[in-house]
Amino acid sequence: MKKNTTKILIAVSVVIVGLVCLYAFLSTRQRNAMADAKLTKVQIALSRDLQKDYPPTVKQVLSYFTELQQCLYNEECTEEEIEQLGMQAWLLYDKELQENNEADTYLVRLKAEVDAFHEAKRRIYRISIASSNNVETFKEDGYEFARISCTYYVTEKGGSGYQDTVFLMRRDENRQWKIYGWDKAANVNMGTETQGSTTGAAE
Repeated sequence: MKKNTTKILIAVSVVIVGLVCLYAFLSTRQRNAMADAKLTKVQIALSRDLQKDYPPTVKQVLSYFTELQQCLYNEECTEEEIEQLGMQAWLLYDKELQENNEADTYLVRLKAEVDAFHEAKRRIYRISIASSNNVETFKEDGYEFARISCTYYVTEKGGSGYQDTVFLMRRDENRQWKIYGWDKAANVNMGTETQGSTTGAAE
């Protein structure tokens, strides 16, 4: 009777040890799979489908635009990723701005700007966007416009600096806010109904 009990206890112990080992193996494999599946910042930025999930507010449009910029200028992107990030940003542009920046020439210029940024060893280490309460809206020529300010903090060869920028957006026929242009804050008179710059690239 004692021998049978001992055999049963040994068998149960073996089963328990086996289950513990199996659980540890499966847990480790799951953790490794989750680590492998972790998306990069670039992949996260590109995962947004603007046809189905367009940013609903002025601030959120700018927030996504600057997220794309940080990926372009801070991350080690492939040429394909630069094109994809650039086209995501281009889709946030107003039709007039798109017409002034045809996709092919826009991408060529963008790649050159990214290369120059990296060669100068510059990096955008922070971007501060004004609160939604500080968005300035007005109407002109039958369109709704909005201005929002943004500050870029950049490091370059051991030094650092910042640039205050004002973005101008216009609402399209689908009630979506599109980037109409941007300029240095020093060149823009906030509080007046002038449309400011309609440039296609930050200076």
